[in-house]
Formats: sequence, structure tokens, C-alpha cells
Amino acid sequence: MSGIIKIENVTKIFGPHPTSVLEKIQAGASKSDILNETGHTVGVYDVSFEVNRGEIFVIMGLSGSGKSTLIRCLNLLNQPTEGRILIDGEDIVRYSGKELQRFRQNKVAMVFQHFGILTHRTVEENVVYGLEVKGIPKEERKQTARETLATVGLEGWEEKMPGELSGGMLQRVGLARALANDPDILLMDEPFSALDPLIRREMQQELLDIQSKLKKTIVFITHDINEAFKLGDRVAVMKDGQVIQTGTPDEILNEPADPYIEDFVKDIDRSKVLKAVQVMSKSLAAVSLSEGVQAAVKEMESRKLTNMFVVDDDQKLQGVVTIDDAIRAREENKDLPEIVHQDYFTAKPEEILQELIPKAAESPFPVAVTDETEKLLGVVRQTSILAGLT
Repeated sequence: MSGIIKIENVTKIFGPHPTSVLEKIQAGASKSDILNETGHTVGVYDVSFEVNRGEIFVIMGLSGSGKSTLIRCLNLLNQPTEGRILIDGEDIVRYSGKELQRFRQNKVAMVFQHFGILTHRTVEENVVYGLEVKGIPKEERKQTARETLATVGLEGWEEKMPGELSGGMLQRVGLARALANDPDILLMDEPFSALDPLIRREMQQELLDIQSKLKKTIVFITHDINEAFKLGDRVAVMKDGQVIQTGTPDEILNEPADPYIEDFVKDIDRSKVLKAVQVMSKSLAAVSLSEGVQAAVKEMESRKLTNMFVVDDDQKLQGVVTIDDAIRAREENKDLPEIVHQDYFTAKPEEILQELIPKAAESPFPVAVTDETEKLLGVVRQTSILAGLT
């Protein structure tokens, strides 16, 4: 994947003379020392990382770690004291007022923790607000709003007022408003933290479903490690204004960079953060319908397998076959489609182990991991789940 966001040595200091305290930071003074001595607050210090196009990049940290300060630098709601922020190779820190306005209208959108909904406007009128500012014609605005609301599961709620909606629905409106402008980059500052746990989990899955279709570049802020590891393709962990470690959830779990990260992840419930894609076997034990029964028997015998998934010539899942059925079919001159079973479970790559465990326990077959077109990507066996949990 190509990089769309590149952060280079970004520092943000709050106070009347921010550049005057840079030397103190560089000399090793702590945030508390600088606050006590100068009255300045170090929000972010010397942060560098790159975000790939089309990924969910999660910035995680405890309260006061600098994560919200940092995300507000990405659309210049916070002007960095030092450093560069490159979006598609352009340093937005150097933008003029008009360039910044165009950037915010067309390139980036933000979803806030407390929704930011205009209470005097209908759901549809909230969603089209940004399009109105851009001068998009009314009918085009209306069509875009309705399509976007359908995308976030609010079809039929266009004329409702915000007071008629639940917290989860209000956050969907905020997400729809951001998506309506079709931004390249979506900034999400703890968008689900005000929701109750059940609605929060639903919104997490909703975001993953939307992302699988739209492939936006998303920078997501959270203090919840389970949420970070469920959503993030990669995660940056912050402490005291600095990024301590960046990596995939699997890398951070298994290769913590220092004692702080090690302590941060030691009590995590792996079943809530590890995904099917992280534990599945990618060396596919599968046979094509066109290869026939004999090929299925030979492949299962060579691999010492009792069953195997069956795919078509495009690798789309067709079912599962057992070694006993295949041997019997060979003797009875039956074709492979006649003996294919359909009583198996499937999972999407982003499903967490907690969701896979009941499937693996109930079925005699492995869980098939498929994409949105039902193409077989890999298989998850019970042994893979146990290995992931340990």
C-alpha cells in the first residue's frame, strides 16, 4: 500500500511562547517539569509515522497521552509548533488560508466523540451540511445524503429530528455527514466512547463493514486497547506526547517494544482482539470442482486430512468434502458436486476469535475465511484458535 499521510517530527506545545521551550524538551526535561517551569504544555513531541492509503490506522493511549492533540494536527485544528505533515506529498502546515479551506472541504473529514449534530436540522439536513457549504445543487445533495444514510444503516430516517434518535444512531449521522463529502481521509476522535458497550460493538462492526466497501484512509483515536486491536490494521501507542511503538496488533502483542507496552498488553483478552486473518492458514487445503473426486482423495491423503474445502475455478467457496465420502464416491463413480457438504461455518477476515470460537466448537469442519465475493482466503482450525489464545 502507498502512503497517503506522512508525519515528520511533529511537535505541538501549548502556551504563549512554544518555540522557547523546545531546547528544554530536547535536553530531556519532562512534560511536568516544563509545565511547572514555563507554564507551557507539551501536547505532542517529535512524532513521526506514515499512514497507508486505505488502512485503518489507530492511535491509542491513555488520557493525556497526546492522541487527540495529534489527530487535530492532521487537519490543522492544532497548528504544529514544529515538523511537517505531508498529505499526498504536500506539506499542509504551509498551506494558505484558501488552500486549507479547500483541503478541509474536499480531502479530509472528521467525526467527533460527541456527535456534533445540529439539533434544529433533520437527519438529512445534517448530512448535507458540508455539501451546502461547497455549493452542491440541492437535488444532488439530497441524492448523496440518501445514499450515504443507506450506507450507514439509516435508510428511512431522513426526515427525523436528532431528538428522535438513539446515541448510536446519532453517531451514524455524524459518520454519514463525514462520508457525504467523499473525503480521502476520515479522522475519528474517540467516536464510540460515549456509547454503551453493546452499541459500541455494533458501531465497531459497522465501521469495518463500511470500510470493506469504501476503502477510506481512516485515522482512529481510542483509549481502549480492545477497540484499537479490533479495528486497526496498524496501531500507534502513545505516552506523554510521544509514540512508543507502531505496528500491527499481532506485532505489538507478541513483540512489545518496552516494559510500558508489555504492561499495557499483558492482561488483554486475546479472543477480543485477534482476528481470523491473523490465525488462519493461508496455505489453502482446497480442491477445485473441475479437478474431481480422484484429485480430492489424493490431496487429502497426501496432507493427512479428513476433510477439504471445495472451490470453483475462481477460488469461490462451494462447500466441503470428507475423505470417506470422496473414497466412496470414487468407487461408485460419483462426481465431486454430488458429495459436497454445506454444513460448515464461514467468517470474514476481520472477525475476532471470540466470534470464531462458537463456530469452531460446533462444527466438525474448519471455519472457512472468505472475502466479500465468497473467495476462499484461508481456513481456521481449532488448533489455530488455541495457538492464538496462548
